[in-house]
Parts: sequence; C-alpha cells; structure tokens
Amino acid sequence: MRSWSAPTVPALPPVPESLELYDTPRGATVSTTSTQGIASLYVCGITPYDATHLGHANTYVHFDILVRYWRACGLDVQYVQNVTDIDDPLLERATETHVDWRELAESQTQLFREDMTALGVIPPDHFVGAVEMIPAVVEDVEQLLVRELAYPVPAADAVGDDYYFDVSAAEQSTGWRLGSIGAYDRSAMEELFPQRGGDPDRPGKRDPLDPLLWRAARDGEPQWPGGQLGEGRPGWHIECSVIARRHLPAPFTVQGGGSDLRFPHHEFSAAHATAADGKPLAEGYMHTGMVGLTGEKMSKSRGNLVLVSQLRARGTDPQVIRVLILSNHWRVDWSYTETALKAAGDRLASWQSALQDTAEQPGHSASPGDLQYALMSALAGDLNSPAALDTLDLWAAGHLAASASATEVREVVLALLGIDLAV
Repeated sequence: MRSWSAPTVPALPPVPESLELYDTPRGATVSTTSTQGIASLYVCGITPYDATHLGHANTYVHFDILVRYWRACGLDVQYVQNVTDIDDPLLERATETHVDWRELAESQTQLFREDMTALGVIPPDHFVGAVEMIPAVVEDVEQLLVRELAYPVPAADAVGDDYYFDVSAAEQSTGWRLGSIGAYDRSAMEELFPQRGGDPDRPGKRDPLDPLLWRAARDGEPQWPGGQLGEGRPGWHIECSVIARRHLPAPFTVQGGGSDLRFPHHEFSAAHATAADGKPLAEGYMHTGMVGLTGEKMSKSRGNLVLVSQLRARGTDPQVIRVLILSNHWRVDWSYTETALKAAGDRLASWQSALQDTAEQPGHSASPGDLQYALMSALAGDLNSPAALDTLDLWAAGHLAASASATEVREVVLALLGIDLAV
C-alpha cells in the first residue's frame, strides 16, 4: 500500500540515546535500548471507514515525536503501520452509505494520507493493508491449528467454520499470559471484550474471551481463499501480528497505539505472535491517551468528532493543530476546546516572532547546541512534549542560553518537534 509524502527533517548532530518510556505491561517508566543502532516501531493504523479525527492525530503525531527523537540519536528507525482495510465497521459503513467497501476504504485512507502530510508526520517505512497480507494470515492460522492453539467453531450462517484462538492452550504452551500486555484483570477484560468487537456469547467457543482468527465466508461479504480454513476473511488481531512479524525484528522495540487498543487488540496480537514463533512481539507497549469533546471520548460511534480535515478546511494552520496535540502528554486524556486551539496558535506565533529576532551567524555547528540538548533532555523523560514546548517558551522569552543561529534554531525545532518556525 502506498504511504504519504515525507516531510523535510533536517539532520542533527547525534546525541547519545537516553530515552525512558512508560511501558503499559510493567506499569512503570523504563529505559529503552536500541539493538545494534536500530530502533523499531509498530503503530496500529486506522480502519478507514471515516475521516481522521483529533484522537487519531494525537496518536500519530506523538509517535512521530518518538521517531524524530530516535533519529536525532543517530539510530536507524524501522517503522511499520497497518491499515485495517477489511473489517466489520468498514463493511457496515459501506452498506449504510451505499458505497463499495473498497472505494470507501481507499477514499478514507487517502484523506488520512493528506492529513498526515499536512501535520508533518513522518511516514512509516511500510504502510501495509490487511488485505494484502491475507495469504500470510492464512499461513499463520493454519500453523496455530497444527499446534492445537486454534480450533473451529461451526457457523450456522456459513458453509464452513469460523476459527478461534485458544487462550487456555496458548497460556499452557507459550510464555504469554492473558492480561500480561494490557494489564487488565479478568473482570475488566470481560467487560471490555464485547465493547471492542469481541463475541463472548458465541456458542461453541471454549472461553468467552477467545478471539476470532478467521471468519468463514457469508453471503454478500468479501471473501478470499483460506486454504484448509475455507473461503473467508481475517479476524482483527491476527493482522497486526502477521504484518509486524514479517516486517520487523522479533521482538521489536515499541508497539504503539491508542489506549483503547490495550485490550483486546494488543493483548491478542502479542499472543498470536508468541504462539506462532515463540518470541515476544515487542519489548515495550505505549498507549496514547484519548481525546474528548465536552467531557466525552471522541469516537465515530458517538458522532462527537473534531476532524483534522474540517479544521484545515476552515483555515486552521496544521502546525497549530500539531502544537495543540504536543501541548498534552502522550499518555494523558484531554479534551479539545476552541480556547486551547487559539492558545496553540498564539504560542506558535510567539516562537515564530522570536525566530525573526534571532540573528544569523556564519557557519554551522557540527556539535549539538544548547537548544538541541534542552529539547532532547525534555523528550528523554517519557517523551515529554509539554516540557519540550515549555523549553521553547523559555527560549522565545530569552531565558534559555542558546548561541545557535536562526537557521540552527529552525532546524532543531523542525527536526525534533516537526514545527517549522519560519513564517
């Protein structure tokens, strides 16, 4: 699948890696360490049945900061993102709107590309649709069947069987344990599972929390060859396990996504990966906070969306949207207000004005300057973007000793924060 255009990211003098990140499974902030100069990242992508809202943008802008920080440390960053271009919500929206599901998926994926380009988000090295990975999904589910970690469940409305992952068998034969990724107890998972696409009451399942791996073909639904599984389409969680394991080292450095993916999605993606090859999927898990409007989580089901494309259409500078997002810590829930958006615009204007007052100097420093060190120091502590923006405030007010020229200041801020201070 085609990604989007890459923004300009100036190369900075490398600073030694010293990043600490909050890891969901451990419930603590821990040091991250690259392997042989490589940092790897998988961020779960969109299900393209509607436009990019601020909750989406919040996730992808914050992980963009992680990519930028790693690059500034001189690391080779390997970044993968999926697109769930076949799933129930997409098919349901296509039916509601009388649009072919493929056209809907492509139109909304293209709008997402445009929003990411406008926001200055670095594209992943691999932007992969679930549909293009279906043969690999079939391969993995067939392997799970051979290992007796998957089982068939008769489908009354289909010719063949649906196939489910056996949670209990996986716990007994692998290093994964239910709840070990999302850090929820059983009762919380039982409450969340039906809210997030699970089917706990499905007759024939061995455990109410067993997730779907392969859905047998139903009349009127898209379907693909499934080998011994029969015609059908993938379940949700298996796609990310398959994509990540075929494009990144095992385990890769960070698995990322919104906090609503802690369970069941990340829980079972990790379970599938460990069951498939005996290795953990990722070393750490980052979950971004939810964005709300008038005190409620922003979601398509509630219809309370602030769309990035709508903000852009009314003339809002995408950089202001980026500043608004980075004003909030990546793992904190926050709510959108017009007042906060205006404050972000005023803040950006103050930095741009300060840059205009910064003198140019001949030459270009070959070593990191005061501002780069200060910004990277702020980001090194759990990717603290609000602290980094506070550092910019200090610089703009003249309270931060920085000998850098205007060009160097612009390049440092653009490289690390994706904010261009040139007017």
